[in-house]
Amino acid sequence: MTKLNNDMILKGKLELHDVHVAIKEKEIIKGVSLEFEPGKVYVIMGPNGAGKSTLAHAIMGHPSYAVTKGRVILDGKDITTEKTDERSRRGIFLSFQYPTEIPGIKLTHFLRTIVNNGREKKYSVMEFAKLLEMKLKLLNMDMSFVKRYLNDGFSGGEKKKSEILQMMLLEPKYALLDETDSGLDVDGIKIVAQGINQVRKDNPQLCVIVITHYIKFLDYLQPDKVYVLHQGKVVREGTLELAKEIEAKGFTDFTQVE
Repeated sequence: MTKLNNDMILKGKLELHDVHVAIKEKEIIKGVSLEFEPGKVYVIMGPNGAGKSTLAHAIMGHPSYAVTKGRVILDGKDITTEKTDERSRRGIFLSFQYPTEIPGIKLTHFLRTIVNNGREKKYSVMEFAKLLEMKLKLLNMDMSFVKRYLNDGFSGGEKKKSEILQMMLLEPKYALLDETDSGLDVDGIKIVAQGINQVRKDNPQLCVIVITHYIKFLDYLQPDKVYVLHQGKVVREGTLELAKEIEAKGFTDFTQVE
């Protein structure tokens, strides 16, 4: 029985079938079909305005991003019309490019609430503090960080580390990382990448989908597949070598559909 269950898990994946997405009736994503498999790292690149963040928000079920055509399938189930919280419980996580500042809510309380929300056996305050301290060490941070209000007064790099900390605690099946490396210096990029790789080590079936402009970040993550998005469509796909070509030449040569 255990073997059967494991085989079933390995067959799961996140699928986009001819997905079209509109914001206020303006179509941004114009027919994207992709498959994201467990245990792999995918990269979505493209010039500004290509629709990268729109695609990520649509997968997460943000109500402002309407899927007007196509389907989103998660582990064999059609979730196209499911709400954001339902998708989260099914294992999808999205790190925001611009996390919201929320004064008055301590980060530690926020984290324990969202983690316990998905657990039958809830963490006590002491149990969660021990878990939190362990995860913080992986990001070269101490407990003083989580005693601050949620993203309030955080630097760009601190906000991104906070997002990765959430991912480490929630242990999703599919992690959408929307420019998590932006606002980070070289050391920060390395630390965040190490945090992501630690989560992958602890959970080999984690699927990571990265939206980025920085090739250095990808050197640490070693993606399995790179997609180039342009004007709402996937126009090229390849490996890390494709990302390096883009770094050298820009997007001009890669946004022409063959």
